[in-house]
Amino acid sequence: MVQRDYIENQKIRNRMVGIIKRPLGFVAPGYLCTSEKNSENVEKICAQYNWKQLYYFFHGWAALDWYRGYDKTFLITPPNQRKIIKTFIAPNRIIGGAREHRLEMLYHIFKNKLLNNHISCPDVCPAENISIHQAIKLLVTRCPDIETVFANTALPMHFRGETDHPMHSCWLSLFDECSESLLYLVTETVATGRRHHLTEKTFKPIAMGMPFVIVGTRGSLEYLRSYGFRTFDGIWDESYDLEEDDVRIARIASLLCSLDQLPPEGKQDLFDQAQEVIEHNWNHFYNGGFEKILWAELKEMLNDIDTDSGSCS
Repeated sequence: MVQRDYIENQKIRNRMVGIIKRPLGFVAPGYLCTSEKNSENVEKICAQYNWKQLYYFFHGWAALDWYRGYDKTFLITPPNQRKIIKTFIAPNRIIGGAREHRLEMLYHIFKNKLLNNHISCPDVCPAENISIHQAIKLLVTRCPDIETVFANTALPMHFRGETDHPMHSCWLSLFDECSESLLYLVTETVATGRRHHLTEKTFKPIAMGMPFVIVGTRGSLEYLRSYGFRTFDGIWDESYDLEEDDVRIARIASLLCSLDQLPPEGKQDLFDQAQEVIEHNWNHFYNGGFEKILWAELKEMLNDIDTDSGSCS
């Protein structure tokens, strides 16, 4: 594996050096390289500047790097040994800026009294330094009672042992909370528009051996499946993934409510049914399947650059 990776890295490095060291006066086409697929914004920029769009799944590579070695840890309880007592875990840190979808998801969680689950939520966004009560004003039109719902909810919410909301992007954590939760509620960075933009957040439950529900853009589950992963349709209703932006989060909330009403043995039964998919995803992530797809994608992108550069020489 190490020798193969070294050879592949050398091939890519040599090709990139060759592109960079073009003769003086060489004019190559413009490129916008992005990890955002099917993006309206990227298409608009490329059309404006006559650039070509190049895509590769950067966050997939980041997750493989950041979460390497956790397949050897004793910190993660094996899925077949877990006792499920909670419906979901829902970490929330950055709730300011363009993260209104996280506030809307929290609104449904609070309003539907799902607070018996593992939830974190700041009262002030640690990145934007804006009060959550100020941030939710943007959602008053869509959720008229949101200010009342948040006013009646005790904030901030912390996980056990935490006094603030630390950044956890590049490592796994919350092992105890995850081991007793049926699913991981992933509130992705982007959740509107037709673009696909999954980040390392989606790969945390996969690396932790958990089912997941993704609060992301329309078709996020289908996009993830295109990289060889499996999701949980047939165990619970995943039709929320194909809903339009204005109703998708409400559909997810409805799913969470129905799962939360199950008795402990019902939640355990669903988790046990999910074991095959959990194992497939974990093996695909840690045993080279996902990496192989990413390598092929990256090499295809570099081939496009080589082809275009050759036609301009």
